[in-house]
Amino acid sequence: MIHPKSIAVLPFVNMSPGKENDYLCDGITEEIIHALAKIEQLKVTSRTSSFFFKGQNRPLTEIGRELDVANLLEGSLRVSGDRLRITAQLIQVSDDSHFWSESWDRKMEDIFAIQDEISLRIADKLREHLGHLDIADQLVQAPTSKVEAYRHYLQGKSLFNKWNPEDVYQAIGHFEKALQSDPDLIDAHTGLADAYSFLAVAGFAPRELAWKKAMESMQRATEIDTHNAPLNYLLANEAFFTEANFGEAMRYGQQAIASKPTYAEGHQFLAFLFMLRDDMKKAGEHLSYARSIDPLNPETKFYQAYFLYRSQFFDQAEVLLLELLEANAKNLPALITLIYVLLKKEAFERAERLIFGSPAEGIMPDEKLGLACLLWVMQGAAEKYPALLDELEGNASRDTSFQAHAYLFLVYAALNEDKKAFSVLEKLFKHRSSILLLAFGDPLAAPLRHNLEFEDFQKWIFALPNPNPPVRPVKRNSAELSEADATDYLQVLERFMETESPFLDPSLSLRSLANQLEMHPNQLSWLLNEKLGKNFNAYVNGFRVAHFKKLLADPGNAGFSLIGLAYESGFNSKTVFNTVFKKETGMTPKEFQKNRHLSG
Repeated sequence: MIHPKSIAVLPFVNMSPGKENDYLCDGITEEIIHALAKIEQLKVTSRTSSFFFKGQNRPLTEIGRELDVANLLEGSLRVSGDRLRITAQLIQVSDDSHFWSESWDRKMEDIFAIQDEISLRIADKLREHLGHLDIADQLVQAPTSKVEAYRHYLQGKSLFNKWNPEDVYQAIGHFEKALQSDPDLIDAHTGLADAYSFLAVAGFAPRELAWKKAMESMQRATEIDTHNAPLNYLLANEAFFTEANFGEAMRYGQQAIASKPTYAEGHQFLAFLFMLRDDMKKAGEHLSYARSIDPLNPETKFYQAYFLYRSQFFDQAEVLLLELLEANAKNLPALITLIYVLLKKEAFERAERLIFGSPAEGIMPDEKLGLACLLWVMQGAAEKYPALLDELEGNASRDTSFQAHAYLFLVYAALNEDKKAFSVLEKLFKHRSSILLLAFGDPLAAPLRHNLEFEDFQKWIFALPNPNPPVRPVKRNSAELSEADATDYLQVLERFMETESPFLDPSLSLRSLANQLEMHPNQLSWLLNEKLGKNFNAYVNGFRVAHFKKLLADPGNAGFSLIGLAYESGFNSKTVFNTVFKKETGMTPKEFQKNRHLSG
C-alpha cells in the first residue's frame, strides 16, 4: 500500500537557452529532497531513484507507481543574468491532479534563502493537503556564504554523478575551486574524498596515491564536522575496504544514519555489514528502509540480491542479478555473485561459461583462477583442480593477492580442510584484507560452520564497536499539546472561524491562520489532525461549503452563478469547488441546487 504522506521530487527542468545551467537545476532539486527528508512523518524518495527519470517523457502516474509514492513535485528553472525564475507544482499521483503551483523570481545571491522558502512552501502545502507534518522553522541551512564556491561544488557534484573517470577528474577540479573560494565548505571536502576513493577502487588512478588524497580530504572534513553523514559513510567504507576493521566500519556507519536518519547509502552499507555478521534481521530492516526511499538505485537492487544470496534464497537472488547484468553487463559485483549463486545451485556448466567467457578487463586473474579452482573442486574433478590449487597456494604465499587468499579459504572449505582454511583466515588481520572478511561467512564456506572454531572466529572478526555511537534520541513531538491546552485552542479556533470567517480569504494557509490565532503552525496542524481528524484543506473547505449553502439559500443571490457563489465563499478554483462539494454532500452543486428547489 502506498504511504499517503510520500513524495518524490523529480529533477527540475532547465528552461534556460543552454545546458550550462543543468547542474544548478540538479542542485536545487537535491537541496529540496534533502530539506523535505528532514520532516520525520514524510517519506521522501532519495536522489538516485528520483533522477532515474531525468530526461524521460513518462506519464506522471507511471513514475509515481514505480517510485511507490502518492505525490510528485516537478519544477523548472530559468537563469537570466544574475536572476533565477523557479516554478514548482505538486501532483497527486492517484488522479494526476495538480493541487498547488507557484513561481519565484529571485537573484542568484539569494539562492539559499530561495531554496529554504521553496522547501517550506512545499512542506506547508503538503501538510495542508495530507495532514499533520511537524515542520522546522528552517529546512535549508546555507552551506557557505560564497555563492561562487557553491556553484563550483554543484558543478563538481553533477560531473561526479556521471561515474566515469574523465568526468570525475573534472569534478575534482571544481571541488578544488570551491575550496579556494571557501576552505570550510565540507561538502567539497567530502566530494573530493568520494572522487579520489572512486578512482582508487575502480583502478583509474594509482591506488595508494588516490587513497592518500581521499584520506587527506576526509581528515579536513573531520576537522569541520565529525557528525557529517557523507563523511562518516566514507570513513565507514575506508575502515572496511582498506583497514578490514569491521568494528570501526560499523561505528562510522551507525554515526552516518544517527546524523541523517534518511541517508539511503548509510542504510545500505549497514545492511551489508549486518549481512556479514549473520544478523539478517537487522540487515533486512536497514535494507527495507533503503528500498523504500531508493527503489530504483542499482546499488539497492544489488544489496537486495546479495541479501537473498546470503539468506540462501538462490533462485530469487539469480533473478535480480540477471536484471542488473542486463542493465549493465560490466557490473562486476553482480557477475561474481551470480557465479557464486550458480555454484551453490550446482549449475556448473553455466558457472563455467561465465568464468571463462568473461572479457579480459572483467574478472581479475587471481579471481578467475580461484573461481576455476572452486568450480572443479565442487564438481569433484580431481584431475583438474590440483594444478590450479598449487598455483593458487603459490600466489597466496606471496601475501600480495587478497583474491588468492579469499579463494584459497573457500577452496579449503569445499575440500573440508578446516585447519588449512582457518590458517588462511588468520591472515585477515595480518594483511588487513577486506576480501577475506567477505569470504568468511559466505554460503560457499558453509562446510566450515560445523567446526567449533568457526563461531570463535566469527565473534573475533565481527565484534561490534564498544561503546556504541550515540543513538539518535527520540524527541517529543514539538507540536503536541496537553489535553487542557488542546481543548482551549479548539474553542478559540471554532470561535474565530465563526466570528471572523477567515476561510473567505482564498489565499488562507495553515501558517497564516496559525499566525492569526497566535499558535505555532505545527500546533494547529497537530490539533486539526489529532483532535478533529482532518487536514487543513478539508477543515477550511468544510466552512466554505457551508457558507456556499447559505448564500445559495438567500433569495437575494438568485442572480449569481454557482461558481460566482463559490468564489464568494473562498474557493479559487472551479475544479476544487466541484470536487470538495461532491465529497461533502454526495452531490454536484447543480444536483444540490435542483434538489433544494424540488424540496422547497
